[in-house]
Amino acid sequence: MTKDNQADNKQMKPPVEVRYREELEALKDLDTGKKPLNWKLSPQAVRTFILGSKKPLQWKGKELFIKKKYLGNDALVERCIITLAGNRGLMLVGEPGTAKTMLSELLSAAISGVSTNTIQGTAGTTEDMIKYSWNYALLLAKGPSREALVPSPLYVGMERGILTRFEEITRTPAEIQDSLISVLSDKVLNVPELGEEGLLFAQTGFNVIGTANTRDKGVNEMSSALKRRFNFETVMPIRDVAMEKQIILNEVEELAKENQIEMKPDEDVAELLASTYHELREGVSSLGHRIDRPSAVMSTAEAVSVYYQTMMTAYYYGFSGKSVQKEADQSKEAGKGRKNTRKKEQEDSQETNQGEPGMDLGCLVQNLVGAVQKENKEDLEKLRSYFQTVIRVKGEKEGGLWSEYYAARKYLR
Repeated sequence: MTKDNQADNKQMKPPVEVRYREELEALKDLDTGKKPLNWKLSPQAVRTFILGSKKPLQWKGKELFIKKKYLGNDALVERCIITLAGNRGLMLVGEPGTAKTMLSELLSAAISGVSTNTIQGTAGTTEDMIKYSWNYALLLAKGPSREALVPSPLYVGMERGILTRFEEITRTPAEIQDSLISVLSDKVLNVPELGEEGLLFAQTGFNVIGTANTRDKGVNEMSSALKRRFNFETVMPIRDVAMEKQIILNEVEELAKENQIEMKPDEDVAELLASTYHELREGVSSLGHRIDRPSAVMSTAEAVSVYYQTMMTAYYYGFSGKSVQKEADQSKEAGKGRKNTRKKEQEDSQETNQGEPGMDLGCLVQNLVGAVQKENKEDLEKLRSYFQTVIRVKGEKEGGLWSEYYAARKYLR
């Protein structure tokens, strides 16, 4: 292991440019496309970095396959890249948990080589957190000077010609948001304290990527003047169960790798959870049942969290799911469909991997309860109703994992 890798492993969440350093270096070396000024990669290479390569790249005597990192609307990604190549900012809006932040990080890492030049919008965000503040010891000793000035992310972005990310912009007071208007219009930041030298002209390559949750609408609504400085792109929730399942698996594998959890995700459980989130979010099941939708955010990001919590519980406590499996085996449908297959797989696994932990559906349901009722306790009743109608019928029809899932309804407390 190299020193660089040892350093990377100490970070809980390495930045995108660190996690995918090899891919970015390969794309930069092989990039023959037209680049906007001060971009690390061409728009074509940025697209490849985010959406993956169709075939392996030949780089430094080896094959390197660029992994697809954003599973969603490819055309949206292309529009985002072109927006950032122009003079208008990019605003990503949508429901919480739709990967807006991840997309902004990927774009920043590929275009500017850094994804950490970020403003985190909150109710307490002030203008100096966006533009600049002062080192008051130096300010008192030497007076206003560039040396005494402490640049904030917007200043850094303009000075270096890189992207500035503004997360949760609508959580920020309206008067603070509007401090962006003149910067986005004229690409100039004025520091009055520095007199004639106080004008900072943005370097080529500077732009702003903002994110906003539609559920925050009305909290601190953006002014029409600020909206006109951005191109808006709506990031929609995943509508395909198979794609949502793949996102869960991809994200959980990354989290497990980062935290050195030596356990492979269970694809069947990922599919079950993806189906649950999809149906509760859409308000209708694959069987045609109407479902009362919870008020909680049933996002893919929440599904990843629920799955990962269950996986960690299995890994650290060694749960095998036998308690729920035993109840399901006692049902009259015990011999049907996927149950026999899953039971056989469990027996084979026990013979070859004694003591290897497995996903416990009782634990999964408990984590699901925590996610669903955190905003409104009445949502728990909607989840119980979902189990009693949809999951019960699926358990009777398909058996196997769905029967185990239904048997775990006792944890809906």
